[in-house]
Amino acid sequence: MAGLSLEHPWAFAFGLLGNVISFASYLAPIPTFYRIYKSKSTEGFQSVPYVVALFSAMLWIYYALVKSNESLLITINAAGCVIETIYIVMYLAYAPRKAKLFTAKILLLLNVGVFGIILLLTLLLAKGEKRVVSLGWVCVAFSVSVFIAPLSIIGRVIKTRSVEYMPFSLSLSLTLSAVVWFLYGLLIKDKYVALPNILGFTFGLVQMGLYMFYMNATPVVAEGKEGKQEGKLPAEEHVVVNIAKLSATPERNYGNEVHPVMQMAARAAPGSCAADVAAPEKGAALAVDVARPVEVVV
Repeated sequence: MAGLSLEHPWAFAFGLLGNVISFASYLAPIPTFYRIYKSKSTEGFQSVPYVVALFSAMLWIYYALVKSNESLLITINAAGCVIETIYIVMYLAYAPRKAKLFTAKILLLLNVGVFGIILLLTLLLAKGEKRVVSLGWVCVAFSVSVFIAPLSIIGRVIKTRSVEYMPFSLSLSLTLSAVVWFLYGLLIKDKYVALPNILGFTFGLVQMGLYMFYMNATPVVAEGKEGKQEGKLPAEEHVVVNIAKLSATPERNYGNEVHPVMQMAARAAPGSCAADVAAPEKGAALAVDVARPVEVVV
């Protein structure tokens, strides 16, 4: 087999390294889901990235099985299917009803509907090498669309001059993964594996370059948001507002839970902040949190 044969030692080495890096990337959301488990709430996190990752893994497993001799593609994407399924099940267990319904619809549409159509069309309308070619280009098209998705994040970084939504470690790992899988595809002469990773490598370099450029820059706060004035308050400072009598009353802070705003190939806009104010008792003081631009106080 090309992926494991000793006749291709460098291909095996890069394929194995690609498995290790990609597996680490699959495990990256574990802290997020541990937090969801502990709080028994999805806290506004999105399920779409995990549904898309599951679809991608399913697609590449099908391609590897059709082409054959792609054992290293099968191993990492099989692991991806298992891990992403666990994430999705946990998300469905703790998500509110509306989020559960949305996730179920996306799963049925993408992972059942679209994948089923691709499966039927390639099995019925193409045979032999034509099936490999058609399925290969489907995988390339989907991979390119996934790599293009972070463009919205790149634009957001430039607009806000903040790298809050683009961690350097994530950009670095994705870039390394793209380089390794490109070399693997090149060595086994599989253009469908190599081509999309050229784009992934390019976007990874752009993201790391932007991070280095804006890492020490002063973030731009969106117009109309709290704290845009020159005398803005420091992050997480509290403003106590008396909304009852002017007489001295003990200040009381109402419990607030801060949830991070998550990004996905498209997530909540940065710089947004809001406060959910409970009705105070007579004579009580209302504490209003002035949160950081990347947090929402609810």
